[in-house]
Amino acid sequence: MSPTQVIVTVLVVLVIVALVAVALVAGRRRALRRRFGPEYDRVVAERDSRTAAERELRDRERRHAELTLTPLSAESRARYAAAWEELQVRFVDSPGETVGDADELLTRLVAERGYPTGDFSDQLAHLSVEHARTLTRYRDAHEIHLRNSRGEASTEELRQALVHYRALFAELLGEEPVAPRPPEQRQPDTPHDVTNR
Repeated sequence: MSPTQVIVTVLVVLVIVALVAVALVAGRRRALRRRFGPEYDRVVAERDSRTAAERELRDRERRHAELTLTPLSAESRARYAAAWEELQVRFVDSPGETVGDADELLTRLVAERGYPTGDFSDQLAHLSVEHARTLTRYRDAHEIHLRNSRGEASTEELRQALVHYRALFAELLGEEPVAPRPPEQRQPDTPHDVTNR
């Protein structure tokens, strides 16, 4: 083989290796986007680079894999569902207290499923691996809860917090997420129906 042929062969091999590397990175990026959804975009926006954000998301996946997550028993599921129904009934008379109770109930559910609950940002990171689609809603609900504890949340914001908590609550219970009904299909709201608006 002539020196020119060797150089061409080496260049072709290098190009092929580079193309394979680019394809692998693109594949991993697509997989992270698919898994984390809007959380992917949020982390990318917060970090210095896309590479740093993707490294963090892969680290979340690794830490999540170390958890021992447990499904709820039928009794636990029924107990949590009943507690949620009670919260919805109480919302009309005491929305601020109810939102605080919803935050606590969700934290207990998260813990029973096997997620850490000590540090809120750590809890969010672990939840993001399997529940990224509802994580923004959970963040918003928790922020409203914190503002309520300072006396800064309106009743409408408290209602919205309960709706947001319900989304993650339903996922953790193994229920289908509650989607708002189109206006033409809505029935008049009852005190028991605050989270379906």
